[in-house]
Amino acid sequence: MSKKLKQIAIYGKGGIGKSTTTSNLSAALAEMGLRVMQFGCDPKSDSTNTLRDGKFIPTVLDTLREQSAVKAQEVIFEGFRGIYCVEAGGPSPGVGCAGRGIITAVELFKQQRIFEKLDLDVVIFDVLGDVVCGGFAVPIREGIAEHVFTVSSSDFMSIYASNNLFKGISKYSNSGGALLGGVIANSMGPPYSREIINDFVAKTGTAVVEYIPRSITVTQSELQGKTTIEAAPQSAQAEVYRSLARKIAAHEISKTPAPMEAAALRGWAAFWADRLLAVEQGKVMSPGEQI
Repeated sequence: MSKKLKQIAIYGKGGIGKSTTTSNLSAALAEMGLRVMQFGCDPKSDSTNTLRDGKFIPTVLDTLREQSAVKAQEVIFEGFRGIYCVEAGGPSPGVGCAGRGIITAVELFKQQRIFEKLDLDVVIFDVLGDVVCGGFAVPIREGIAEHVFTVSSSDFMSIYASNNLFKGISKYSNSGGALLGGVIANSMGPPYSREIINDFVAKTGTAVVEYIPRSITVTQSELQGKTTIEAAPQSAQAEVYRSLARKIAAHEISKTPAPMEAAALRGWAAFWADRLLAVEQGKVMSPGEQI
């Protein structure tokens, strides 16, 4: 009996640390002995570079522009601990749909049965979460990814992007689309950042998978062109990523989220704005502390 391939998608607003989180997750899963592919779906094509000492790789779309036919092996590159690295790429600047690379790359890999041939345990799609485009919805809409996780900080625009993602998941959930595994809370700093994320997941019927603190170790590692798992394997931050990897490796049941409507989200944000202003003015104690 063949093993079951786990396909997951990590979404998140640009700049939120989505690719950093994904690459460290891939590295930690590979450390556990799993055969991993990281599939970069951002047109910037920078998802996998910290798995390859800061080196960028040719994308699927770039390769297709140079030659009429492509074998999948031509666009798969090996990274840290044997992780298979792929970048879907994007169109020429100013031309075409940014999600086209995902559609093209996924079709290419399906036709050539690459996931089966490589005997993979996990495929992770790293997807830009603040662009509402048909291509970026492919992992959800077509059920290519079974489980979806969103990376979010406590900043409003990050939460707004996550809530939009929840709407997309809800829309396709009845037609075989991917379901939500949970929220990866990133760049956790002051106590209120956890409180805001916790309140958001409570309001949307979801859950936090892992809290990832803001850490200079991540910046130092990326300046070396490496993940924290590789550059600082004994660090506390690396242990957080390993904890995330264990939870995602064991994750089996995902659910349909209950996104907030626009007015409710706006009201929720206004409540937290007032709450944090009151904290700053000393009218109430900091969220997370006993009042």
